[in-house]
Amino acid sequence: MPGECMDTDASKTPSTPIVMLLLWLTGLYLRLTVLVAPPLAPRIADDLNLGQAATGALTTLPILMLAVAGLGASWLISRIGARRTLITALLLVVLSSSARGLGGVPTLFIATAVMGIAIAGIQPALPTLLTEWWPSRIAMGTAIYMNGMLIGEVIGSTLTLPVMLPLAGGDWRLTLLFWSLPALIPALSIRLLSRPSRAFENDTGHWLPDWRRPLVWKLGILLGASGSVFFGVNAYMGTVLEGRGEAELLPLALTLFNTTQIAASLIMFTVGRRWIGHPRPLQVLMLVSLLGLSGFLFLAGWPALTALIPTGLSVGLLLILLVALPPLYTRGNATAALAAGMFAVGAITNFFVPLLGGLVGDWLGAARYSVVPILIYGAVALPLARRLPARSGLSHE
Repeated sequence: MPGECMDTDASKTPSTPIVMLLLWLTGLYLRLTVLVAPPLAPRIADDLNLGQAATGALTTLPILMLAVAGLGASWLISRIGARRTLITALLLVVLSSSARGLGGVPTLFIATAVMGIAIAGIQPALPTLLTEWWPSRIAMGTAIYMNGMLIGEVIGSTLTLPVMLPLAGGDWRLTLLFWSLPALIPALSIRLLSRPSRAFENDTGHWLPDWRRPLVWKLGILLGASGSVFFGVNAYMGTVLEGRGEAELLPLALTLFNTTQIAASLIMFTVGRRWIGHPRPLQVLMLVSLLGLSGFLFLAGWPALTALIPTGLSVGLLLILLVALPPLYTRGNATAALAAGMFAVGAITNFFVPLLGGLVGDWLGAARYSVVPILIYGAVALPLARRLPARSGLSHE
C-alpha cells in the first residue's frame, strides 16, 4: 500500500534542472569507486602480495557491506534526514576510497569495507529524496540517477587503465585517490544547491523494514535475481570463454554486455512512466535475461556474444524498474525502510548466488556450470513479478 504523502515546502525544493544534476552526479558514485578495483587488482595484488581470494574481495566486499549497512542507513535517514545522510555518505566515500591506497593490507580492506558502508548510505537516501524533490516524476528521477550509476560503472572499469593510471604516473594508490576526490562535487553541490525540507522532519518512524511484509522479500528476491545475472556474467565470462577456447573474445564480450546497461537507462527515459509499476515488463525482461544467458552458455562464437546483448539490456532495465518501486509505493522514511530491506536481500543474493555458482563449477569441473545456479534462481524468482502491488492503486506517478 502506498505510504502517506506529506505536504512539501515548494520553497525548499530545488528546480528541475538542479534536481536532475544532483541525482545524476550522485548516481555516479553508487558504483564508480567499486569498479575501479578490478582493473587495478593485478597491480594491487603484486604490490601487496595478495592471493586470488583476497584480490576478488576488493570487489565483492563492498557488495556484501551494502547488505550489512543498509539498515543502518535507513535508521540514520530517520534521524537526520535523507539530504544530510546523502552528504555524509558521499564525504565518507571520498575519505574511505582514498584511504584504500594509504597503507598496507589491513588498511586496504578496512577502507574497502567502510567504502561499502558509505555506498549503502547513498542507496536508500536517493529514492527517499526523490519523493521530496520530484514526487511527480519518480520514473524519470530514477532513470537519471541510475544512468549516472551505470555510466560510473563503465567509466570506472574502462577508463582506469588507459586514462587515469597514466595520469597518476602508473601509481595505483594515486589512481584510487584521483577517482575518489571528485565525489566531493556531488556532496558540495547538494549542500549548496538544495536546502533541508521540513516535510519529513517529524517522520522518525519506519526506519526498520517490515520483514513480515511480503513486498520487502519480493522486491529483494527480484533485485537479487537481476543482480546475480549481472555480477555472475562478469565474474565467469572469462572462464566460460576460456573453456571454449575463445579467450580472445573476452574484451569484446565485456564491452557488449556492460555497455548495454547505459542503453537500458536511456530507454527508460522514454518508457519508464509506462512500464514502472506494471508486472508484465518485469516478467518479460526476466525471461529474456535468462534466455539470453542460456544462449551465451550453450552457443559459441558470434551467436554467443550476440546473446549477451539482450541479456545485459534486460538486467539493466530490470534494475531500474525495481529500484523505482519503493518511492512509488511509499513516502518519507517508509521509502528508506523499504529500499533498505530490498537492497539488503538483493545484495546478499548478489554475493552468495554467484559464489555458489563458482563452487558448483569447481565441483563439476566445467566453467559453464558456474552459471547454472544463477539460471535456477532467476527461474524461481520470475513468478514473484506477477504478485507485486498493482499500479492502478498508486497515486504517486
